[in-house]
Amino acid sequence: MPRFVVLQHDTPRGRHWDFMLETGDVLATWALDAPPDAGTAVSAAALPDHRPAYLDYEGPISGDRGSVAQWDGGTYELVDSDDTRWAVQLAGRRLVGRATLVRVADEPNRWHFEFVRRDGMARE
Repeated sequence: MPRFVVLQHDTPRGRHWDFMLETGDVLATWALDAPPDAGTAVSAAALPDHRPAYLDYEGPISGDRGSVAQWDGGTYELVDSDDTRWAVQLAGRRLVGRATLVRVADEPNRWHFEFVRRDGMARE
């Protein structure tokens, strides 16, 4: 099963959350404006692919780009994807349910992220 991670990324310009999906030998990555929360749409920006080392990394980022701490992580199953949409089933410590990323029309780097908690799971 491929893995995912959500990193809380504190930078000199503020805080965001990196949502990363293991895809082969890289991590497809989006910066979320807010932590993923059930039933809430979050604005996201596509970032360049990251190294798989970030699946387990916590600490400072080189080049004075702040530091990261693991907010959640686990495995995922790809439900479907294309150039404008990713749908994944997450099995993490906090996130258990379906996450969907949908690209904003005419804005190739802007996405909407939404997480729907699996029925019966308590919020943390």
